[in-house]
Amino acid sequence: MENERAIVVGATSGIGRRVAELLADAGYKVGVMGRRAELLGQLSESRPNDFYAKAVDVRDTKAAIEGLSELLAELGGVDLVFISSGWGDLNETLDFDIEKQTIDTNVAGFTCVAGWAFKVFERQNKGHLAAITSVAGLRGSWGAPSYNASKAYQMNYLEALRQKAKHQKSPIVVTDIRPGFVDTDMAKGDGLFWVVPVEKAAKQIFKAMLRKKKIVYISKRWRLIAAFLKIVPNCIYDKMQ
Repeated sequence: MENERAIVVGATSGIGRRVAELLADAGYKVGVMGRRAELLGQLSESRPNDFYAKAVDVRDTKAAIEGLSELLAELGGVDLVFISSGWGDLNETLDFDIEKQTIDTNVAGFTCVAGWAFKVFERQNKGHLAAITSVAGLRGSWGAPSYNASKAYQMNYLEALRQKAKHQKSPIVVTDIRPGFVDTDMAKGDGLFWVVPVEKAAKQIFKAMLRKKKIVYISKRWRLIAAFLKIVPNCIYDKMQ
């Protein structure tokens, strides 16, 4: 992987940070982006020859495009863009501030980064876009309405980009990474099961990206839950909520 270049969006902590480290270990030059400048600084200072940092909140789409473009120039190109940034919270009361923050991050910010990456890859006629969505995107949830809905949006957007690449007969690869519960701050609620440690999740994601998978569940056993969610009738699913 020497001389390969990657940009990781949402690299300040959790899965994004660990995947960035795994990419650097494999010989990638890695541009890292996130909203917490101090944490990004710690990462880039730990390995200044491997990491190039830009502190940007993807909700500010103009700043996100500027930051991505600066990283692209510093890296001298990019082969992989990995979107790990995301936000969500339980919101039974439909507090609009929570809904808006989720939409601004998971819809507007995500679309900005994914679209930017795809257009760069179109110009290069090569590239790999990978993004974390969620098993939650397969069905709605009364406890976190905008989160599940935003993840469904991301899944459909990635599928559309995959179709676009195929229509153009372009070698661009698009990977949809669908975790279940991972042991990060994003895992909220009672009765969580099959919670995957960050290290295990990051390694599985890294391997899936190397293999250029189209869709991958983290961990693999979540494919069973996904298959069930796709076929369970609404009358049964509603009782489960």
